[in-house]
Amino acid sequence: MKGLILAAGRGTRLRPLTHTRPKPVIRLAGKPIIRYAVENLINADVNEIGVVVSPDTQEDIRQALKNCLNAKITYIVQEQALGIAHAVGAARAWLGQSPFVLYLGDNLFQKGVRPFVEAFHPDLGAVIALVRVPDPRQFGVAVLEKGRIVQLLEKPKEPPSDLAVAGVYVFSPVVLDIIANLNPSARGEYEITDAIQALIDQGSTVLGREVDGWWKDTGRPDDLLDANRLLLVEQKSPTPVVQGKVEESKITGRVVIEEGAVVRHSTVLGPVHIASGALIEGAYIGPFTSVGPNAKVRQAEVEFSILEDSAVVEDVPLRLHECILGVGARVTRRSGLPKAHKLVLGDLSSLELA
Repeated sequence: MKGLILAAGRGTRLRPLTHTRPKPVIRLAGKPIIRYAVENLINADVNEIGVVVSPDTQEDIRQALKNCLNAKITYIVQEQALGIAHAVGAARAWLGQSPFVLYLGDNLFQKGVRPFVEAFHPDLGAVIALVRVPDPRQFGVAVLEKGRIVQLLEKPKEPPSDLAVAGVYVFSPVVLDIIANLNPSARGEYEITDAIQALIDQGSTVLGREVDGWWKDTGRPDDLLDANRLLLVEQKSPTPVVQGKVEESKITGRVVIEEGAVVRHSTVLGPVHIASGALIEGAYIGPFTSVGPNAKVRQAEVEFSILEDSAVVEDVPLRLHECILGVGARVTRRSGLPKAHKLVLGDLSSLELA
């Protein structure tokens, strides 16, 4: 069985974070989101993996997946983003006649994807991951009868159930012929839900299986923060794992300090992940915080936040809470007069002042 990870989307709901790079490379708990997808596939004994990228995202995705051991990765370019089914169609030559796991590269699963892979057998058309959600109108929605999906609707205004389609599908290669003859939806995209419904209509058995543990679609900033929290809680050691340099600091709980990181005269209260090259000095790093490579926090307090590569928080009198700082972003205190806020914000930015 092969794995197919989709990583060509533009991540428009996360702008401005995704103006310059794709969502799957954002780091959560020390790793790019897409690496969790690769690891989950490997843990399900799926080692031959195709990654669908766009011309704009391919270099960032390649960098995020450097040195992925135990995986043979092939990159497939989707020239236009015309829907999930279109992305699968772009990979048809690579997929051949193999059954495959389709994995949306911005989704996270606490317990991986092995249950869905093991539930599949050659007589099935597909196995679809499902999760119960309070408002399914923003998802594909399944109607289930005795474990079989009998109807699938894309973002219905009046959902027939609370079972939303999560970001993992295991398909027979039969679906490739269906996708090749699919018509675009009203929004101009080739919908994977339409392809699954066509499988059902032609008599194929499509099983729905509910996700065990938590599942996160990291589509919005609040989702990123919550996913980071969940992943940090999953850190294996309940006591600090210190590989970097710690000087005159208090480190408590599930804290990972990678080799090359420096923590001086600071308090770190886990769960926290501090990446290689980061500098924490005269600072407080509170629970559910990820500090990226080469980021700096000096004379400041940060909690429940994500600081990406080379982000800087320095000499800030108020604690930062529920913040996401992109690559190279800076938060500093302005000195001198006038005592005013000086801001440079990208499109669709969000700022709350105390």
